[in-house]
Amino acid sequence: MIFEGLSDKLQNAFSKLRSKGKLTESDVKTVMREVKMALLEADVNYKVVKDFVKTVQERCVGEDVMKSLTPAQMVIKIVNDELTKLMGDVQSKITFSQQPPTIIMMVGLQGAGKTTTSGKLGGYLKKQGKLPLLVACDIYRPAAITQLKVVGEKLEIPVFEMGDKQSPVNIAKASIEFAKSNKHDVVIIDTAGRLHVDEILMQELKDIQSSVKPQEILLVVDSMTGQDAVNVSESFNEALGIDGVVLTKLDGDTRGGAALSIRAVTNKPIKFVGMGEKLDNLEPFYPDRMASRILGMGDMLSLIEKAQDAMDMEKAKELELKMRKNEMDFEDFLTQLEQIQNLGPLDKLLELVPGMGAMKSQMGNIDTNGKEVNRTKAIIQSMTIEERRNPQILNASRKKRIARGSGTNVQDVNRLIKQFNEMKKMMKMFQSGGMMGKMKKGGFPKLPNLPF
Repeated sequence: MIFEGLSDKLQNAFSKLRSKGKLTESDVKTVMREVKMALLEADVNYKVVKDFVKTVQERCVGEDVMKSLTPAQMVIKIVNDELTKLMGDVQSKITFSQQPPTIIMMVGLQGAGKTTTSGKLGGYLKKQGKLPLLVACDIYRPAAITQLKVVGEKLEIPVFEMGDKQSPVNIAKASIEFAKSNKHDVVIIDTAGRLHVDEILMQELKDIQSSVKPQEILLVVDSMTGQDAVNVSESFNEALGIDGVVLTKLDGDTRGGAALSIRAVTNKPIKFVGMGEKLDNLEPFYPDRMASRILGMGDMLSLIEKAQDAMDMEKAKELELKMRKNEMDFEDFLTQLEQIQNLGPLDKLLELVPGMGAMKSQMGNIDTNGKEVNRTKAIIQSMTIEERRNPQILNASRKKRIARGSGTNVQDVNRLIKQFNEMKKMMKMFQSGGMMGKMKKGGFPKLPNLPF
């Protein structure tokens, strides 16, 4: 879970405030000491922590908070506001040139994920209706050009390269002319990195910068390196004047020091975050949504956007109608599974639902890698069309054949049929109003153990 350690510590600190009716200045100071320790343990820059805690504490001991009917909620709101401000207040977008192509120069150290991120950014912009061109200017790292070409091929984005004998400056210049001739409105230049910041690296980047004059210089940093990521950002910003940062591997960052420090130290925004290894796992960075997630309040807007991107809304409407009429069959169930699977791992989705991130440990085994869903899909896909549409014809011999075809056993097939029938019963109860009657009497039917 993103920022798991920090999120848990902050929520524990605030839970102590909720148990109090009124707050004293001493209560606030005690909690802010815990907040300070939590932020320092999350590898947030010391000066950033010091300034943050001072600002929050000054606001929290104000008359409006101390005399409020819900002082604990007011304190949490102030922390949420200040966390948002710390990370940049509002989403920072890419600046596009009025005269195409828009040139985006990707810079950073080796190992941060620059080449993959260049491809991910191209894929993201392609979805926005742009025609990107990837440019291979890393002529030093073995297989860097090949890697970019493989990424480009997967995303169906062309890659401009001139091998490893030409200078990066010449390649960058030639790519701009190629883009103009072939109507590419965005050029993404993947530059070389080093294992550390050095003069040779910076001079080459400056030469490319002066030759093509990019609209955006985006620094790619590994969020899991914490304070090192902040130091690297500071060095690159001083040398090049970066326009923004892309934080990679944020899905594996349980601390959060880089995300909470970079903006304050460099005064440059985080524009995108890498949230996984897949080529569509690049997301715009929203400071307000991230602050909400850190405080355990979820991120429903991102969840809704994921649903809109991943789901076929026409199919969803058809499915809803069938569910209303209680006419759902295994073909519909398969469609539903595939749509849910498109949203991503369930444990990641739960982090976006208010209050659910903290409850994951209480929910038993969650199908984080999709094994259960894939097994269920295999069983349904081993059925004939007739069997999917008329599950009542599934007799013993048919079940044996389906089990063989899906690499499962008859018990697995029977379990799925039982789950499916339980789900249909529940839908029928909703339609008839029986569910509400049970709830009024204090009861609630057992939820079917679905493979999500």
